[in-house]
Amino acid sequence: MDMGANELLIILAIVVILFGAKKIPDLAKGLGQGIKDFKKAVKEDEKEDISAKSEKIETKEADKKPNDVAETTKI
Repeated sequence: MDMGANELLIILAIVVILFGAKKIPDLAKGLGQGIKDFKKAVKEDEKEDISAKSEKIETKEADKKPNDVAETTKI
């Protein structure tokens, strides 16, 4: 679905009619802040996933017997 210039102008006109020209900057600011907060939450979630995975790996390594570790380090 491609939107041309005419469609965008119609949508912009409807937004101005519904909210008024004075409210549009506040709406844009709120939208930008929401996107920023969402991206921050996604990054924090990824960091938690990575740290949880590394903890699992460390736990598995600690659970190995000393002979197992020596065998895996042989070249």
